[in-house]
Amino acid sequence: MLAYLHIPFCDSKCHYCAFNSYENKGTLKQNYMHHITTQLRFELEKFNAQKESITSLFIGGGTPSTISASWYEPFFEMIVPYLSPDAEVTSEANPHSATKEWLQTMKALGVNRLSFGVQSFNAEKLTFLGRNHTPKIALHAIENAANSGIQNISLDLIYGTTLDTPSLLAEDLKIAQSLPLNHLSAYALTLEEDTPFYKRNDVANGSEELAKHFVQEIIQAGFPQYEISNFGTYQSAHNKGYWQHQDYLGVGAGAVGFLKNRRFYPSKDIETYIKNPLLQEVEALSLDDLHVEKLFLGLRSIIGVSLDEFSPKEMKRINLLVEENKLTCKDNRVFNNDYFLSDEIALFITH
Repeated sequence: MLAYLHIPFCDSKCHYCAFNSYENKGTLKQNYMHHITTQLRFELEKFNAQKESITSLFIGGGTPSTISASWYEPFFEMIVPYLSPDAEVTSEANPHSATKEWLQTMKALGVNRLSFGVQSFNAEKLTFLGRNHTPKIALHAIENAANSGIQNISLDLIYGTTLDTPSLLAEDLKIAQSLPLNHLSAYALTLEEDTPFYKRNDVANGSEELAKHFVQEIIQAGFPQYEISNFGTYQSAHNKGYWQHQDYLGVGAGAVGFLKNRRFYPSKDIETYIKNPLLQEVEALSLDDLHVEKLFLGLRSIIGVSLDEFSPKEMKRINLLVEENKLTCKDNRVFNNDYFLSDEIALFITH
């Protein structure tokens, strides 16, 4: 079982971001952190969580580092007995707000992995994306994290902007390679509704050639690919848990929970959540829904999909794709040979 905590606060909103986050509700932070323990208690009971049964906790956002580290203490006090002894405990962080003190306190609470929203080491590109840190601040934050004793460090890079050239991306990668990282996430810029970038036609570079070249360079730089956007000598247990369709608790405004065949959606609105953190929409998933999800998730990662999942009709298509060398069949599972085609392959199999 996994656990996810959502922090919906940001110091500033990036031009491309469609996540449930707010830059103007800072006065609600402390009240919000008080109410997440109310929901956590409720979720632990609902999921019938046993001691040491949670193998991974991920704190995402928003910007988790915009919350004082000490305010996480009640949450950690409640969840720690349920974490397995070797649980992966990740927090996302913004280089701008992840101070040395914040990093040290989070480590003391139990965080053993950090994921930094760096996006680029190019100053012009950072301004273009609406990031509030400089390349220098990013470098310092990662060094501080390593010096605090956190061994598993990751950073995000964004590619596919109009500023991107092979040389700019190569420079970003060269700097990343020089840092104490064992994981890297690389996301193509997507234009999401209700973001400043959405209606602009001068921000994205959809070149497939550039994307494929960048992915190959990441792999050659010593970060093996284990999912369409994730690379590393260290593979995140939390990421893999999602792709394996494990159950997960979702705590916080805009978090999502999943148990067997149901999804739970707490309110995205912070004020509504604070009034009633137990209020949730529930979505029942059919066997068909679960089947399609397993295919889409398995084919975009090294998890693959068990042959037992497929109907006789789907197996005919699987065999065809194996013959065409688009899929590999091994140990009663099929694996995708080209993650860039993962959605098309999944749709071909299921339709």
